[in-house]
Amino acid sequence: MNINHTPSDTMILEVEGGQLAYDVAGGGPLFVLVPGMGENRSSFRAVADRLVAAGHRVAAMDMRGHGESSLGWDSYTRTDVAADILALIRHLGGPAVVVGHSFAGGAATIAAAQAPELVEAVVEIGPFTRRQQPDLRALLTDSRYRKGMLLLAGAAGLRSVGLWKRYLDHATPGTKPAGFDERLAAADADLRRPGRMAVLSKFGSAAPTDAGDELAGIGCPALVLMGTLDPDWADPKAEGEGIVSEMPTGLGRLEMVEGAGHYPHVQFPERVAASILAFVADSARG
Repeated sequence: MNINHTPSDTMILEVEGGQLAYDVAGGGPLFVLVPGMGENRSSFRAVADRLVAAGHRVAAMDMRGHGESSLGWDSYTRTDVAADILALIRHLGGPAVVVGHSFAGGAATIAAAQAPELVEAVVEIGPFTRRQQPDLRALLTDSRYRKGMLLLAGAAGLRSVGLWKRYLDHATPGTKPAGFDERLAAADADLRRPGRMAVLSKFGSAAPTDAGDELAGIGCPALVLMGTLDPDWADPKAEGEGIVSEMPTGLGRLEMVEGAGHYPHVQFPERVAASILAFVADSARG
């Protein structure tokens, strides 16, 4: 499937505390795509292509302190990122479907709970959306989980670009997607800029309890996508089920992406886009 769209040049939204970088392509109902910690909006490009081809207007944004967004923010919590997401939706004339990965999955939950008039549905990919407790037994018995935790902790704690790249490799198991070496090189260049690893460290230390506190308050449909080989959890399916169980009955659903690690949208963009589109269509019918 050869899909190419040309997003408009980088645009900047001025909000209190800094500047948010984003781009927009396509026309139709609005999607806002938000990458996770250490990522920029290019990680969603293949999914965005497919959503645009399906008749949607798609905005992809860089979280505060990431990509082309500015540094120097007072804080870096999921609640802060939720406010940034809502500011962009207002600016673009929402409502929108919000797709958030990892850290931004928790932010999407908060945005949906705090401004239901602006968020029609949420898709959370490998989300950190509730209080985390390390699985001590799995740290001893599960090498995939143990390695993932050590690399994440080392990258954030030591502010090490090298460890972060090793984590990206580990969290993308199996056959690497096209352009993976270029992805690692781009991450290296991006995160070696002054101040960027300090921001990653601050994001990594922000507990997701603020997102967990909002799970019961969402009022829109929610899709949780988890990779079956995601090394961030000893049991990714159990984590996904736990998130859905804390949402109001009937609003959440879980889909597992077979063979994916922590970046299903990078490894299998066609599957992820198809799941998102089917979910939105089902939600509209419901």
